[in-house]
Amino acid sequence: MLELRPTCENCNKRLPFNSNEAMICTFECTFCQDCVDTVLQHVCPNCGGHFEKRPIRPQQLLEKYPVSTAVVHKPVDLKKHQERLNKI
Repeated sequence: MLELRPTCENCNKRLPFNSNEAMICTFECTFCQDCVDTVLQHVCPNCGGHFEKRPIRPQQLLEKYPVSTAVVHKPVDLKKHQERLNKI
């Protein structure tokens, strides 16, 4: 089951369970669509993988399967990320 993290790791934008802007990589690193497009260039700064739109958990399942409340806010080191992009 996906963790459904509540915010973008880079800009800390709120990404509720039903957000159409939430993007995840295979390790569930979570970023907003804007950061994925403009800052990350569709490459995860943590694992180097690509992103997919995070699925929306049906509201009727939230009580049984709640979303995460743990905020992971690690603004991207743009220099290191650019070095990673140059290697790809």
